[in-house]
Amino acid sequence: MFDDDTIVAPATTYGKSSLNVLRLSGKDSLRIAAQLAKTTLEELKFSLPARYAKLTKIYFNNNDLLDECILIYFKAPHSYTTQDVVEFQCHGGNFIAQSILQECLRYGARLANPGEFTKRAFLGGRIDLSQAQAVAKLIESQNASAHQMLMRHLKGEMQSFCENLRTDLIALLAHSEVFIDYAEEELPDDLLENLKNKLESILKTLHSLLEQSKAKRTLFEGYRLCIIGKPNVGKSSLLNALLHSNRAIVSEIAGTTRDSIEENFMLGGHWLRLIDTAGIHQTQDSIESEGIKRSLEKAEESDLVLALFDGSSDLMQEDLQIIDLLRTYQKSKKVVALVNKMDLECKFPLKVLEDFNPMNLCLKGDLYAKDSLLNIFKKNLESLLDSKEESQSLLLTSEYQFQAVQTCIQALQDSILPLQNLELEIFSFHLNEALKAIASITKPYEYSQMLDVMFGDFCLGK
Repeated sequence: MFDDDTIVAPATTYGKSSLNVLRLSGKDSLRIAAQLAKTTLEELKFSLPARYAKLTKIYFNNNDLLDECILIYFKAPHSYTTQDVVEFQCHGGNFIAQSILQECLRYGARLANPGEFTKRAFLGGRIDLSQAQAVAKLIESQNASAHQMLMRHLKGEMQSFCENLRTDLIALLAHSEVFIDYAEEELPDDLLENLKNKLESILKTLHSLLEQSKAKRTLFEGYRLCIIGKPNVGKSSLLNALLHSNRAIVSEIAGTTRDSIEENFMLGGHWLRLIDTAGIHQTQDSIESEGIKRSLEKAEESDLVLALFDGSSDLMQEDLQIIDLLRTYQKSKKVVALVNKMDLECKFPLKVLEDFNPMNLCLKGDLYAKDSLLNIFKKNLESLLDSKEESQSLLLTSEYQFQAVQTCIQALQDSILPLQNLELEIFSFHLNEALKAIASITKPYEYSQMLDVMFGDFCLGK
């Protein structure tokens, strides 16, 4: 159980805004609020029913008016932290919010540690560890799909998944423990086969969860989209057009971009890390060579590769080199080919790009008109990202959860050989390790749970 001392923290960042929100949590929350309002605890309780908003004048210690703000009282255990919580909705700006914070500290509250409100919600039993981690990730979420997945965790879907998995593992462990305790009894002929089948089914489920989660990690980290092409095909112009900003220097001189430029970019509900790279070509210049090397590294690390070709130019050796790169990238990532400068006479043989479903592009004229080639490309790119994110499966959302599932899988794999050799004590040991690992995602596993299954599922009182 956690301490019931009273903590305070801003729930909104300081700065220019219409409102700021601060929260008190702990046994003295209402008393401290009463002191700020210059009233008694009994009077504030009477005038501020739980979950009602009340416009209240609050004061400095010297009785000068500090602000007129909204107070809301959440009575324990019906609050986020399961403790008494008082919320101050005050006017915006730094001074008022910081002054309220200082007055709360003066009257006995302490400044909350990072994440302490959510920690108290977990310790109070309101949320489990998977939900607590989802809260932290929600604050950082940068696209609609990540938000939807994290809301599934908040609703308890990961908790349900882990509970079902724990139930299956506990049932396996209970069977093993029963036959260890009753070793003189003859083991059923199908015991080994039944336990092995259940174990393989659990492993299949966990492997599927792990692989799908690895494949969908970009939901939470954002996609890295790398623009590659030979010099002077319009890579920097495309980056500027997508950002609606002259972020990169554009010049008719080939090789203007010598190092990668990275900027964040929101497309629909997708968060992208947009990377403009140096033109790929043969050169004796050491600086250009280093830029090209970095371009290839960025492309290798990216989730999507956007290759630009010059439609007004004949096919060149650099184009063939880039096409070869695209063929290797197709095995591990999405590849998009764009033929730029389509306002000019097309000399480029489009047939060489047919494996990549090339799209036309023109970065001249009104780029943001509804029917512009740029907007058509953006819609196609958004559809491509939507298709990459289609998944009805629950996903792991943090490195901690990845490690827990990997540990569980390893423990179960280590249990297979002892099971085959009917070394049930060692088999049970590995099952216990697997249980601890999967339980760490939500809440600790208790040995008594296994005992309940043992004595509930088996007729041992004979």
